[in-house]
Amino acid sequence: MSNTVLYAIWGGLYALCAGLGFITEPKNSTQILMTVFSLALFVPPFVLNYRAAKKKDRRTLQMVKSLALAWLVMTCVLIIGNFLTAVASERLGNVMYALLTIASSPMVCSGNWALAIFCWACVLFDARAKEKKK
Repeated sequence: MSNTVLYAIWGGLYALCAGLGFITEPKNSTQILMTVFSLALFVPPFVLNYRAAKKKDRRTLQMVKSLALAWLVMTCVLIIGNFLTAVASERLGNVMYALLTIASSPMVCSGNWALAIFCWACVLFDARAKEKKK
């Protein structure tokens, strides 16, 4: 399986999680499935990190590291923005939450925000550690 296919799978899972994040009050079985998809989203970047370290492909490690860092920063900004719009209009709050749902899809989809943030941090530090070894 090529890196292009892994990136496509990663993007597809991200889009799926973004769509599933808009389901309000999912049932138990649906919530479990959503959490599984959210966790599956992190398999391709770990595979990319592993293969890049094996092939000494610094470019792929930097790409995965940059994507993980960008996601963490963007999520932090959007969470702060959501809190700041708590006193604003309901419409602005809905727009901010929709942005958070799309941009931070595995976090909202899984229903466990700390789990997704932890997984992104693991992807970031895995790529960073493998990059330093090379």
